[in-house]
Amino acid sequence: MDIQLGTLLFQVVMFLILLALVSKFAMKPAMSILQKRQEHIEGKIAAAEKANAEASSLLDQQRAELKKVREDAQSILDRAKKQSDVEAQEIVVAAQERAERLVEEAKLEINREKEKAIASVRDQVAGLSVLLASKIIEKEMSQSEQQDTIEQFMRQVGGQV
Repeated sequence: MDIQLGTLLFQVVMFLILLALVSKFAMKPAMSILQKRQEHIEGKIAAAEKANAEASSLLDQQRAELKKVREDAQSILDRAKKQSDVEAQEIVVAAQERAERLVEEAKLEINREKEKAIASVRDQVAGLSVLLASKIIEKEMSQSEQQDTIEQFMRQVGGQV
């Protein structure tokens, strides 16, 4: 194989010209497009990382707020339970007081009725005593007759009462 210096030199010059043309017209725009594409991707990655950080921050805030809401709800439930216990105790105390009042009123009513009954019995005994005395006075009787009359009168009164 014979190497011809002229042809070799021509091919090297043509190659360098072709390389310069490709570099100027094809490589620079391709590199520019690739550079823009790389910058665009890096921008998207940065935005995604920023959005991820914001989402993580918001998630932490939401968790903190949820915890606070749960604590508030538990506090409200505890207060409501305590309030219901207090109200239940008040109802029980009021019911006991009312029951005691009713018992006292019933005792007073019983005592009034008892006094009325005693007064009525006194009136009846007085009336019966007067009646018995008048019967005894109407008849002059011996001691045994008086005793028989009293017993007979008591049997009659016992049947009426």
